[in-house]
Amino acid sequence: MRSLLRLRPYVRPVAWRLVCSALVAVTASCLSLLIPLVLKHLVDGPVRHHDPSGVWLGGALVLLLGLAEAGLFGVRRWLVARPMAALEARMRGELYHRLQRLPVAFHDRWGSGQLLSRGTNDLQIVRMFLTFPLIFLVVNSTTVVVGFVILFFQRWTLGLVLLAPVVPLVTLCTYFESRYSVATRRAQDQIGDLTTLVEESVLGIRIIKAFGRHRSQARAFQRQSQELRGTELFKAGLLANLWGMMTSLPDVALGSALVFGCVQVAHGTLSSGTLVAFLTTGLALRWPVESLGWLLSISNEAATAVDRFFDVMDTAPPADDGTGAAPAAGPADGIRFEAVRFRYPDAPEGTPDLLTGVDLHVRSGETMALVGATGCGKTSLTALLPRLYEATGGRITLDGADSAAMSRSQLRSLVATAFEEPTLFSATVRENVLMGAPQAGEEELLRALRTAQCGFVHDLPQGVDTQVGEQGLSLSGGQRQRLALARAVVGDPRFLVLDDPLSALDVHTEALVEAALREVLATTTALVVAHRPSTVQLADRVALLSDDGRITAVGTHRELLETNEEYRWLMSGADERSAA
Repeated sequence: MRSLLRLRPYVRPVAWRLVCSALVAVTASCLSLLIPLVLKHLVDGPVRHHDPSGVWLGGALVLLLGLAEAGLFGVRRWLVARPMAALEARMRGELYHRLQRLPVAFHDRWGSGQLLSRGTNDLQIVRMFLTFPLIFLVVNSTTVVVGFVILFFQRWTLGLVLLAPVVPLVTLCTYFESRYSVATRRAQDQIGDLTTLVEESVLGIRIIKAFGRHRSQARAFQRQSQELRGTELFKAGLLANLWGMMTSLPDVALGSALVFGCVQVAHGTLSSGTLVAFLTTGLALRWPVESLGWLLSISNEAATAVDRFFDVMDTAPPADDGTGAAPAAGPADGIRFEAVRFRYPDAPEGTPDLLTGVDLHVRSGETMALVGATGCGKTSLTALLPRLYEATGGRITLDGADSAAMSRSQLRSLVATAFEEPTLFSATVRENVLMGAPQAGEEELLRALRTAQCGFVHDLPQGVDTQVGEQGLSLSGGQRQRLALARAVVGDPRFLVLDDPLSALDVHTEALVEAALREVLATTTALVVAHRPSTVQLADRVALLSDDGRITAVGTHRELLETNEEYRWLMSGADERSAA
């Protein structure tokens, strides 16, 4: 109940529809309990006195009650179907919005399949619970109470016989609930893991095929599927045991009441009509009682789904206390890193910081290349500039303005980024590029495509309006990287971060892109992660990041080659790779 009560803010706007739906369903269910009373009248009246006309009248009344019950259940469905679909859509929208606001560090810890299953399967379970089980927990409970009141008015001694299974059934349900809720959570987490595996297999299908790993992936899928199967069978076993007991105990009680009632009819202390009405009422209560097992299982699954939904929603997005103001007008100061330290939020306790005190000044209008050994923190440093991660210490300023004091939206309108691993979306070329500057027009789009040497887009079936497919897999690695570069430069950004943007290009295309990039870099302040001399030579100066997370040398490419042995070693290895 604690979990399900967290749905109140979402349910409150449609609560009146749920209440009306419950009232309509209770009315319909109670109408069904009037049918045994009609049967009692028929048996003790027209049937006993051999009056066919009375039988027809009673039959017509039973038919009308049945039609009224069916009609009311239809109204109940109409009352809740549309609002519950809207509620599910609202929850899914809020979940998606929260995922967009949560930091990159959060997404580093969570599997995409786990998040996907929360936004699809779990919210579908919640909607189903609110549409049917929630209402029928109320309806069936009310029906059982009203039904037993009718039974006691008909024959209280027989009513006590039917009440005998209540204590063992309550005990059984308590035991069932505690075990089923644990199994339900395990199953839904396993669904998330399986979804992650399937998603990764689809996105990485080229790697799987290229290395012939389809069998190992199939084995991993089979293993996780078997684990999920085992959990679902365990749940089914619990449910089967519950259903068996909830079916057999009331049937034993009903059979006992039948025997005792027949004895009383034989002795003339009970009318046949009363016994028929009593037994018919008891049979009418079978479904409300038996359904409790199913309703409890759905309620547990819904509670687990709600917990999983709030696992994400309870994660607070990072505070954004900035004023949203751009750097103040005045002398441009470029980018400054002042004693910047950084460690990943999920790094083990006791491990040293990745960046241990970076001091670096990229002058306004200057292009600074950042070089260093693999794993020294170059990409992490550039990720601090648009605040994809928050610096652990120190500060970063843009033209004198502290980036931590700016709103993220304002900061990211000033800083454009092109990552080493280009990510494209299932959208058109135009839409992918203009993500970097939604306000840009056709002229800016074409200029960015020319800068990134993306002339190939004009040969696509619909030109810039061609869908590039999921992850841009219909394009080559170099084409994807060039489109990502076009996305970074389309908005003519004030500050530009390029993380090894030319790594997937052949030498001829690289030369053309470099020539075009020089025009862009001439009008912006840029920080470029570089691994090859050709990329380094785009820069005005070079900064060397050491393995201990500090800037150990700054100068021109030629100066560092002459004075710094580590830089000379890095560039000699790069020259050898380029030659190869």
